[in-house]
Order: sequence, then structure tokens, then C-alpha cells
Amino acid sequence: MQMIDAAGLDYRAINEALREAGSDYIIEGCCGQRFIAVGMSGKNLTINGIPGNALGAYLNNANITVNANAQDAVGDTMNEGKILIHGSIGDAAGYAMRGGKIYVQGSAGYRAGIHMKAYKEKIPVMIIGGCAGSFLGEYQAGGVIIVLGLHKNNRSLVGNFPCTGMHGGKMFLRGSCENIRFPKQVTARGAASEDLDEIREYLSEYCSDFGYSMDELLSEPFTVVTPDSKNPYKQMYAAN
Repeated sequence: MQMIDAAGLDYRAINEALREAGSDYIIEGCCGQRFIAVGMSGKNLTINGIPGNALGAYLNNANITVNANAQDAVGDTMNEGKILIHGSIGDAAGYAMRGGKIYVQGSAGYRAGIHMKAYKEKIPVMIIGGCAGSFLGEYQAGGVIIVLGLHKNNRSLVGNFPCTGMHGGKMFLRGSCENIRFPKQVTARGAASEDLDEIREYLSEYCSDFGYSMDELLSEPFTVVTPDSKNPYKQMYAAN
């Protein structure tokens, strides 16, 4: 395990150090440096401190653990690997991600999972332990988004306008969703046992990562949200 002291270093110096020989690194003293581990593969990285925007952008089969919060655009366009956040994250997490996993113990800001898409055999997965801000899953085209509501603090499980433009993938929301307004182009229904079977593996991994139990996560019902058709917004863009 190699250690990088990030105090006084910019992202270029940090990434240059990460490209040296070796696969396991700890970054100490991280304080807002952007673009850490962009496009990297074959690395296991632990960050103590708060990384800046675009952590793990274009990530390609690397593992990142952050023992704090992270800022905007975590996992932007990531292809493969896993990002584990022991805290909360900012806006636009998982923008256009097409593979890999982002697991967040806390909450997420606006536009988490925007433009998320599946690619061939890759299925991107984002699990948010707390709440998510407005425009969750905007233009979602594939993959799985799960919001658990474990740290609601009197906040709504999701903000305004979830699933706007959603035309693929699935979203699973834990707990009561009666007060959530979904667009007409999606279907929101109670998740059946076969629906939960699709995400059981992800939930089990999340429990192992953060010390929760499956019984706790499954103690409340889930709502599953899917688009109504392959082109649910056709009537908005084409004449009938």
C-alpha cells in the first residue's frame, strides 16, 4: 500500500503519482482536488479527505473508496469499476455512466444518474443510501438507480421532477412514495418479489460495504419505476 500526501498537490501531480507502479494507494489530506483517477484502471484507491469534481470520471475497472463526502460529477461517464462513498455526494453523480457501480452511504444532490445508460453486457448501478435531489434519473436510458431513504432527516425521498425524460432502465425507491409526482410517461408500482430479486445482489453488496442488514433494507416496501414504452416521450417530439 503506497501513500500519497495530497496537501499542496494539484490533480495533475496526484494522478501522475497514481500512474506509477503499484495498484494500491491511500491519498491523505485530499481537499477539493478535481479529476482524481480519471480514466484509470487496475487501481485500488482509498481517499481520506474530500475529493473535488469528477472523481473517477471515465473510470475503467478501478476501485475507489472515499472516507468522507465527495463533490459533483462523481463517476462521470464511468465504464467499469466501483466508487464507494462513506458520506454524501454533490450534483450530477454518474452522468452518462454506462457500467460499474456507485454506492453512496449518504445523500445525493441534483440530477443523479442523468443520462445513465447500459452498454452491451454492462449494467451501471447507483445506490443512494439517503435522499436524492431533483431531476433524479433525468433522461435515464438504462441501468439501475436505487434510493434507500436511510437518512431522510424529514426530507422527501427524492426531489422534484424525478424520471423526467426516462426512456430505459429501472429505478427502485424504498419507502412511501405517495407524495412523489412522476411524469405521465413512466409507470410507478409496488415492487413484487421478482422485482426485488433483480436488485438483491446489489443490496447485499451494499449491506456488506456499509454495515447494514438485508432485513433492515427490506423492512419497508419498494416502488419500482419504469418507462411506459421504448419511446415514452414520442408525443412531445413527433406529430401524431
